[in-house]
Amino acid sequence: MTTRDRKISPDMTLLDIVHDHPDTEAVFRARDEQAGECLLCQALFDTVAEVAERYGLDAEKLLDDLAQAAIRPTGQ
Repeated sequence: MTTRDRKISPDMTLLDIVHDHPDTEAVFRARDEQAGECLLCQALFDTVAEVAERYGLDAEKLLDDLAQAAIRPTGQ
């Protein structure tokens, strides 16, 4: 299993997720305003669960959006 095939989970850091699935960056950027700061600047080494709790984000919705962004187009 390659890192790109690894399922995104609440215990993964933002850095690991963006490294494995670059298209997920937009998901984090879309939540910067709600968080009140740049998540990838301030919480890059934190887990999804930690970030959701600290910034009052819906962890389940965040994980769903990340999973959708991580899906590779068919044939690539």
